[in-house]
Amino acid sequence: MILVGLDPGLGTTGWGIIAAAGNRLSHIANGQIRTDATAALADRLKALHDELADVLALHAPDGAAVEEVFVNANPQSTLKLGQARGVVMLAAAQAGMEIGEYAARLVKKAVVGTGTAEKQQVHAMVARLLPGAKIVGADAADALAVAITHAHHLATRKALGVTPLRSP
Repeated sequence: MILVGLDPGLGTTGWGIIAAAGNRLSHIANGQIRTDATAALADRLKALHDELADVLALHAPDGAAVEEVFVNANPQSTLKLGQARGVVMLAAAQAGMEIGEYAARLVKKAVVGTGTAEKQQVHAMVARLLPGAKIVGADAADALAVAITHAHHLATRKALGVTPLRSP
């Protein structure tokens, strides 16, 4: 099964694609989509959608996982993050994928073992879990961590005989 993990952001959205076969994970690709901070919001959201749609068309993943929005001190930043997350989920849904959603603390706990892990710890564990992967940045490492978390959750659901999150 090919899975894409997505770490949404208006300025930078990280994406990471892995193959999962049982407990075996392997890296396929990762990257970051950056939008022009001087462009209008609608143009930035469209650019994010179009570039992500191209990535999804190229790699044709079977499922997607997205990091949930966290509320920070700046409501404007939270709103922009939510809009970027909506665009990311739309692109995955348009591609017909089942989408899993995971809190950042859960992703950190699944990959590092503690929900309070630092970004550097997440990056180091992703590199260890996907040997040989050239990770292009912190956002791509976070996206790969989301994909790894999704792979583990899907494997657990399958082992328990639980139905999928939703039908594509």
